[in-house]
Amino acid sequence: MIEQFFPELKRYTQEFVSQYGYVAIFLISFTESLFQPIPPYPFIVSAPLFKLSVYIAGLVAFLGNLLGALVAYYLATFLGSAFVKHFLGERLYLKGESIFNKYGFFAVILGEPYKLVCWLSGIFKMPVMTFLVASAIARGLRISAFVFFGNLLERFVR
Repeated sequence: MIEQFFPELKRYTQEFVSQYGYVAIFLISFTESLFQPIPPYPFIVSAPLFKLSVYIAGLVAFLGNLLGALVAYYLATFLGSAFVKHFLGERLYLKGESIFNKYGFFAVILGEPYKLVCWLSGIFKMPVMTFLVASAIARGLRISAFVFFGNLLERFVR
């Protein structure tokens, strides 16, 4: 059952981007910061195949990731650690706690999956501006790399 779910989700997501373009990339990026498993990166790289600008796709994904991250951060602070423990599972929660206690700011820059980082940043009360700066650095670097490769692809598509 679960093996069939992911190919269907992939197909649906590709159709979503094909039909709605930048709005779809924004929504994928936004929700990836919260809960869903499909990252925006393949759609940034393949933006030229969808007749989209790789630069705008990167900017839209960046903004979507940051806004989704803020929502996850504030949901975590509002819903509390009991909910987040249940949502993430005890093992991930405890692992995240030790990583955040040890690395703080750098846990956000290097941490993956990003949704886990966003939720844990709120739970462990990282200052919101620290979280946003670290997120902007991490997402900016990561998305820039995919924009670079998308730009290379665009040259071959022309």
